[in-house]
Amino acid sequence: MEKSFEILSDEFQRILGPSPELTLLSSDLKFAEGVCWVERQNCLIVSDFLNDRIVKWSPQHGMGIFRQPAATANGNTVDREGRVISCLTRGRSVVREELDGSLTTIADRYQGRRLTSPNDVIVRSDGSIWFTDPDYGFLVPDFGHGDKPEQDRNRVYRVVPDTGEISVVSEDFDKPNGLAFSPDESVLYVGDTGRTHGEFRPHQLMAFNVVNEGTALANPRLFTVIEPWVPDGFRLDVDGNLYVTTGDGVQVFDQHGNLLGKILTPQVAANCSFGMSDNQTLFIGASNSIWSIKLNTSGANSTLWQ
Repeated sequence: MEKSFEILSDEFQRILGPSPELTLLSSDLKFAEGVCWVERQNCLIVSDFLNDRIVKWSPQHGMGIFRQPAATANGNTVDREGRVISCLTRGRSVVREELDGSLTTIADRYQGRRLTSPNDVIVRSDGSIWFTDPDYGFLVPDFGHGDKPEQDRNRVYRVVPDTGEISVVSEDFDKPNGLAFSPDESVLYVGDTGRTHGEFRPHQLMAFNVVNEGTALANPRLFTVIEPWVPDGFRLDVDGNLYVTTGDGVQVFDQHGNLLGKILTPQVAANCSFGMSDNQTLFIGASNSIWSIKLNTSGANSTLWQ
């Protein structure tokens, strides 16, 4: 790589530190999605989407297999008990891997009709699970199912896992994709990747206030428009900066939508996650590769759960 960073602000220089280094961990995937650090197992998991598997990487053992087959797993996250939660594109559901390795279905229907193709997922500190359900599984049967959607809209859902209660928190999207809370969970950010199926369709991040004791959204507003390509998965650091995977790598924005700089990758980036013991390493999935970079900041993952 000739150039790894585009520095547009002093704040981004601070985040990178004096000698940042982007490190290649693997280039043996078909398409890296669902990047997620699993603290309980001290490993990174990544959905190797087009190979229908979830791979894992650890500092001690390098690369291995986490789950295969995986019903075309896409987004992954971890709940308060350290259990992995995955969105299954072909499986049309959100599942939780229990500590004994068995899988529990968290959500697969809304109002009696099957979900279309859950894409990305997060867990709030109250234990509720929030996920997006665009129609990629119908539109791209090579990695989906090709069946006509039973839902009439592409939505963002909230699930109470103990009761199975599922509710719609937003349906004003073309293709809702990545999502993440601000560090204090007062704001939810959601990406719209409609541009994947039309140049003049949305390629933007929206922001919402989280209201009603964390059960609903209000005040939808445009956070930023992404170029090039679309905003796929993203994470936040403890200062509220967003790390958004895009067509040229990871674009870093402050909480006001100002672009601070970019971590450039040689291929389109699709997802990222903070991890390691100090939560200061950013892992990036970019097409067939996984990268890591140690930053001078910490991810906001689980900060409210301690």
